[in-house]
Amino acid sequence: MKEAVIVSAVRTPIGNFNGSLGSTGATQLGAVVIESAVERAGINKDVVNEVIMGMVLPCGYGQNPARQAAVKAGMPWEVECITLNKVCGSALKAVMLAAQAIQVGDANVVVAGGMENMSMA
Repeated sequence: MKEAVIVSAVRTPIGNFNGSLGSTGATQLGAVVIESAVERAGINKDVVNEVIMGMVLPCGYGQNPARQAAVKAGMPWEVECITLNKVCGSALKAVMLAAQAIQVGDANVVVAGGMENMSMA
């Protein structure tokens, strides 16, 4: 079994409810995090096999917000994307699924995390 490791960790600033980030959509926040995580890891976007993002309140975002965030982050169209909702455990579950995909050989590089904007919820 392959070993899964975390090579980069990024988060957006914590803002106030209806504060300076209040009008920035969750997929835009997710895109910033995805792009920054890949950059800080020092890898090319072309080697990413999958993007898995947790999102608890996807209403109004359309289909597969993880795909939207990945595209905004400049990820290749070929990268598979999954949006999942496990309420408060969504981002953690995304990381768990990423690790499992790597461990069993389904992927080599996975971007995983969560995105939300509670002001817009």
